[in-house]
Amino acid sequence: MSRVPGDAGGADPREGFAAKLIAWQRRHGRHGLPWQGTRDPYRVWLSEVMLQQTQVSTVIGYYGRFLERFPDVAALAAAPLDDVLALWSGLGYYSRARNLHCCAQAVVAGHGGRFPASAAQLAALPGIGRSTAAAIAAFCFGERVAILDGNVKRVLARVLGFGDDLSRAPAVQALWNEASALLPARGVDIYTQGLMDLGATLCTQRRPACLHCPVAAGCVARREGKPERYPVKTRRGVRGRRSSALLWLRQGGRWWLVQRPATGVWAGLWSLPEFDSAEALQAHVAGWRGQGEWLEPFQHALTHFEWTLQALAWTLPARAAQPEALLEGRWFEPAEALALGLPAPIRRLLDGAAGTAA
Repeated sequence: MSRVPGDAGGADPREGFAAKLIAWQRRHGRHGLPWQGTRDPYRVWLSEVMLQQTQVSTVIGYYGRFLERFPDVAALAAAPLDDVLALWSGLGYYSRARNLHCCAQAVVAGHGGRFPASAAQLAALPGIGRSTAAAIAAFCFGERVAILDGNVKRVLARVLGFGDDLSRAPAVQALWNEASALLPARGVDIYTQGLMDLGATLCTQRRPACLHCPVAAGCVARREGKPERYPVKTRRGVRGRRSSALLWLRQGGRWWLVQRPATGVWAGLWSLPEFDSAEALQAHVAGWRGQGEWLEPFQHALTHFEWTLQALAWTLPARAAQPEALLEGRWFEPAEALALGLPAPIRRLLDGAAGTAA
């Protein structure tokens, strides 16, 4: 393992780590977030899923609206997936919403509507990974179990000088072992929140605030003067590029939308019909009544590729028959359409038109 020993020119980073972190959390950690101060596993689970790859400031509004519509796991399990996706619309990474719905149904069907109390049982549920399961178990049931989300990986890698490549499974397992070894005998919930808060507020990816860090004295990365070097993750996926054309068909104030397949990008969401190219779309509408106008292309960044999208806004005459070559879908009034689960860039496009019309 390529890490700096704790006794090489400085204090052992493990010594007093948990106690210092707990004391800092009590005095300086975050205490006013809407999902804090509860031991309800449903609320903790919901917040943990929403916070994956999403900033706290964005999640707060979604969290409140979601709880208002689905106040408990039974309500979520009983809801149509379309309703869940509609409330998730704009939050991104929509597989989280589908997994959330599937997991709620599993909790109701297999556990009588009560979340199991151990991390091992929680991790067996659909869509709950090891770290999320541990967070629920620690916060709600006091189980002494480690978490290892992105923020925690960064904190521990820097404090310990953990230089192994976290794009490789053995290195990740080794860091899990370190995380487990650092757990305090008591106060695991406060400790866990402290780790999360330290990574989110001080030990950030860029320009960490080391002068205010409660564990700076033993931090190997600070001693080296290179905190941004950690964590090490060398395997980077090559981002691809894709171009597509969208058909924005309008008639009598209504819009034609299609539901995307159950797998793939934007799975299960409602969207504008998509074509591989502008030429393919142009050929599809050849001979249609009405007129079309190409809108300015726009970019949308996804995890693995940059997507260039261009919409053809085509207006059918009010009394024209529906074209035979129309892709399977249905007409929606603007207010109906905007209440659906829509991909963020499609929502922005349609919402702008609705606002202009208003």
